[in-house]
Parts: sequence; structure tokens; C-alpha cells
Amino acid sequence: MKEVEVWDRVLEWGLAQNSTLISDPDTWTDDDYRMMENTLQRCLPLIRFFSLSSKEFLQNIDPYKKLLNSQLYKDLLNSYMNPDSIPNDNISLPRNIHIDEVIDSTIVSLNIVSIISRWIDKVDVNRKFSYLRELYLPYKFKLLLRGSRDGFTAKQFHTLCDDKLITVTFIKIEGAEEIIGGYNPLTWSTSNNWIKTKDSFIFSFKSNFKTAIISNVKNINCAMANHPRNGPCFNRDLAIGSLNENENFCKFFCINTSYEKKIRDQEGKFSMEDYEIFQIVKN
Repeated sequence: MKEVEVWDRVLEWGLAQNSTLISDPDTWTDDDYRMMENTLQRCLPLIRFFSLSSKEFLQNIDPYKKLLNSQLYKDLLNSYMNPDSIPNDNISLPRNIHIDEVIDSTIVSLNIVSIISRWIDKVDVNRKFSYLRELYLPYKFKLLLRGSRDGFTAKQFHTLCDDKLITVTFIKIEGAEEIIGGYNPLTWSTSNNWIKTKDSFIFSFKSNFKTAIISNVKNINCAMANHPRNGPCFNRDLAIGSLNENENFCKFFCINTSYEKKIRDQEGKFSMEDYEIFQIVKN
């Protein structure tokens, strides 16, 4: 059930307990609001208001704002309108909704897929709240390559991923609860050339979604690179490569170069446990 539907059902139940109230909140007096608030006092704290979209907030919550604690309402408003506001630590994550056939991954969850999809579509004014919003899943992520299944060579990468438009790479860091990756709005190939784009980005996730980092490209002329011995290469900001296209990857770099900010606390080389590449297609 979507969170806005939970809210609507709670309101219906509250109205049913107060038969003298009509459904239009514009007609309610202060006494009516107090009566409804008293009826719903044990339900309101359970609503995950921060999961709602800005449209749902305006249409479904704002008309009943007098039912909400004034600080909660202010925090909600800030989360939608102020790009500098920061979520506090006691906000509940969105409810788990089981959805089949969105992604087949051993590395990432639907929460991460939702956040990446929001970043691709630029649907949030404040990206710090992306992980708290209800799952946003307008795409299917079609698995092209999984290292532990298909191998860790540049040849396999190019065989399975070249000429596939719009891909995302997820890399599981060895020995850490950390995932890094990048979004390529174009295609990979074995050509030895730079890829120019203004729309690519790289990212990192740790166990706490609140610390998720997105780094947009700033040097669009050197956003990504193709090479027969490389895997996914977002300049030196995130790159994996090898000495020979038939050998396993042995070069792993994360050095801030062409993107706005670094995505790892510890720059330089890293160790990869596994990686997956998906082609993104519209549902």
C-alpha cells in the first residue's frame, strides 16, 4: 500500500468515528480539528509523511496541516522546498513494497535503485531526502554483466556491455559495507577515446543511506573513457582496468579529477569484491 493511501484510510477511519464532521477540512472549526486530532493521536505518529512526493504532500497533507505538529509540518515543508535542509536521524525509512522484475542484483537493494532513478530523473529538489521518499521505480534494470558470474576481464565487459545505451555500474568494495558506481547516459566501446557528456554522475553508498554521495560531472569533455583494456571508466574518479584484455582487472582507481567531489573518504586504489552492470530501460 502506498503511504498516501495509508493516510487516506486513516482519515476515512477518523471521520467515521466523528459522524458530525464532513469530509471538507476547510469547513472545520478549531474544535473540529482538536476532536479529529484526539481521535487520530495514536495513528499520526505511524504515518511516514516524509515518504510522500511533493505533489502528494500538497494535495493530501497540506489541507489537514492543523492536524500535524507545527515542527513536523515545518520540517516536511523544508524537505520539499529547501535544498539545504538535512533530515534528522529519527525519520523512518519508506515501507518495503515487494515489486518483481525491477532488478536482479546481489549487490544493491530496491532502495538504492530508487535513489539512483530519482537522481537520473532529477525529481528531488533536495537529494538529501531521496532515501526517505517512497520507492521511485520508473525503470527496469536489465542485467548485462555480473563479475562473479561472467568474469572480471575487459574482454567480457566489452563483449557484454558495448553499444548498450544508458547503463549503470555497481561495484561492491571488498571487506566493507560500501557500494560505488557510475551512470553512463551513452554507450561503452573498445575505441580509445574520451566520452563527452554533461549527464553522467558517480556515487557511493554505505550502510547508512543518509551518507549517500552523488558527484556530477564537471569536466564534460573528459567525463568517461573507452579503452579495450578498461572496464567502466569515469576518468580517474572511478576506473577499473587491466594490463591485458584477457586478464582479470588489476587497476582500481578513485581519484577526484573530472567530477564535482570525491565519492570515497580514502582516495586512490581500492579492492573490488564484485561488480554488476545494468542497462536501464523505461517501464
